[in-house]
Amino acid sequence: MPASPFQALAAGRRSIRKYKAVPVEREKLDLCLEAARLAPSACNAQPCKFIVLDEPALKEKFCAAAFTGVYAATKFAAKAPALVLVVAETGKLSAWMGNQMQDTNFRLVDIGIAAEHFVLAAAEQGLGTCWIGWFNAKAGAKALGLGSGRKIEVLLCVGYPDEAPPARPRRPAGEFSAYNKL
Repeated sequence: MPASPFQALAAGRRSIRKYKAVPVEREKLDLCLEAARLAPSACNAQPCKFIVLDEPALKEKFCAAAFTGVYAATKFAAKAPALVLVVAETGKLSAWMGNQMQDTNFRLVDIGIAAEHFVLAAAEQGLGTCWIGWFNAKAGAKALGLGSGRKIEVLLCVGYPDEAPPARPRRPAGEFSAYNKL
């Protein structure tokens, strides 16, 4: 069976760490943000806010705080034309109760779904992205004045790719999934 357009998009997406020095059009970012906004969430809690940093001075201020010391390994992100901060916000009581009963942090699951919607929409626009989890979230939040009660859970670098990394190995389908057995 031939791959669907979505399967081809998913298969072709790569984590990009080198970007062209070209600004990303707001129209393209808006399409990505809309895809993220439409993502499902537990109890429709919508527990996050996406903050785009594409103004150079503000982005530089954030990066100077977030990518220092032990976090310097991800300072390549500072060269991306845009950074998207995925900030956790308080969810609904019903989602919190589900977290407690299932011992699962659904807020993080929801953030992952929304961020992946953003990433795939970016790939569709010809943009490269990279998920960043290794950064100083507290220092970055302080540099931006986010205040307490909010945490930057994920960063997404966004820009036009200046590299074409090969596909990374994946487990065979038979090891990854099964029907009706463990």
